[in-house]
Amino acid sequence: MEKNTISKATLGRLPQYLGLLRTLPQGEDDRISATAIARRLSLGEVQVRKDLNAASGQGKPRTGYQTRDLIRSLERSLGFDQNISAVLVGAGKLGRALLEYDEFSHYGMQIVAAFDCNERPLPYSRNAEILPMRDFVSFCKSHGVQIGIITVGKGSAQSVCDLMVESGITAIWNFAPCQLEVPEGILIKQENLALSLAHLGQQLYRE
Repeated sequence: MEKNTISKATLGRLPQYLGLLRTLPQGEDDRISATAIARRLSLGEVQVRKDLNAASGQGKPRTGYQTRDLIRSLERSLGFDQNISAVLVGAGKLGRALLEYDEFSHYGMQIVAAFDCNERPLPYSRNAEILPMRDFVSFCKSHGVQIGIITVGKGSAQSVCDLMVESGITAIWNFAPCQLEVPEGILIKQENLALSLAHLGQQLYRE
């Protein structure tokens, strides 16, 4: 199943299914149905079945999917079976929290370095060191970096984004509170932490 045949909406739901499946105890013949997944996640059965069919093909009637095979199919569809290198720009509190997050490797991504305005490399953690921005372009090109993570302030975000594009990065994860302009063909995911918190508060109020 080719990843580009799966809709963005379906791709957005696949991590939920994968997260559930990874928590299940697995034996040699463990199987799970779309119905069981839908029930555990409080989702519509028809939607879950369509999503799984897009990522893995149809399950067997009455027996569903072999759990380990379904996990591998979801990982392939999401690109989690690959080893993707990422760099982070902005080693403040948010940036350092992301550097210390160990779970990225389970999703096929590794932050190989962080960059900030320091004059010389700074050892930071077992995961990465903090390098000066003057080394950014050469590092990204020599290491084949595919993903750039922006955790700088909004005043610097666009210039950092432009530098990432110049360095050959094709996917950007932006935590700065602003919209970035990128050339056609560059993937960008905007994280708005304030909006997410406001949405959570709104949902809580509705309850």
